[in-house]
Amino acid sequence: MFFHVKELQYNAKPDRSDPVYAKKLQEILGGQFGEISVMMQYLFQGWNCRADQKYRDMLLDIGTEEIAHVEMLATMIAQLLDKAPIEEQEQMAKDPVIGAVMGGMNPQHAIVGGLGAKPDDSVGYPWTARYTIASGNLLADFRANLNAESQGRLQAVRLYEMTDDKGVRDMLSFLIARDTMHQNQWLAAIQELEEREGVVVPSTFNREYEKQEVSYSFMDCSKGTESQSGRWASGTSMDGKGNFEYVGEPEAMGQKPVLKPAPPYVHGTMPADGASLLEH
Repeated sequence: MFFHVKELQYNAKPDRSDPVYAKKLQEILGGQFGEISVMMQYLFQGWNCRADQKYRDMLLDIGTEEIAHVEMLATMIAQLLDKAPIEEQEQMAKDPVIGAVMGGMNPQHAIVGGLGAKPDDSVGYPWTARYTIASGNLLADFRANLNAESQGRLQAVRLYEMTDDKGVRDMLSFLIARDTMHQNQWLAAIQELEEREGVVVPSTFNREYEKQEVSYSFMDCSKGTESQSGRWASGTSMDGKGNFEYVGEPEAMGQKPVLKPAPPYVHGTMPADGASLLEH
């Protein structure tokens, strides 16, 4: 059960309208690594959690907080769109080039959203549930969460640099700080699970069924040998169960594929001797 508190988690008050920046801000709302994505990802991971209750509770804690971040961004975008059509018309009258591209404003903000935020990214692509990951394996999921927070914080920092609006920067400074916490949170949870399960996911697969001869071989498949000096090319493997081996000129280990011709009813391209095949 969820309850809504009318006050925002943190202030979302721009100093002035800016419909062009509102379009940019859509990225961290409805983009692949936006707040809608992490909100849905953490909530479904929590709802589906079959492991320790502390992980379920933590996931629902942070997932619910992300709902608040969605509300903050939607509120900020709506305020950045205040008087947007009027301002855009004035700009068009002054500069026909700006008018030709609507000054960079997302026209759907006015036409579809009624001067409100939309569940889209900064180029208008609609948010999709395919952005979310909830596999049931917490170590795999928490690594995905760390990536999401890393990319989200990177985008928020870039957006911070794209405006001098003190109100917008104030809100972004809060979101950036929360991303710092959430990255640390996932790192802590990952470390805890790795100590218990190991670093390779999944840890429950029988290694006897794995072709272990190549489990720790770093295969150099591009021109140049600079990669040989990396930590991944020599020394003890990260899971502590083997040693990295550098393979400078990996050889093909499989067959040369030759596919059978498709049957006539597929109407594909036949090989040179296809006529003889059709006769049989």
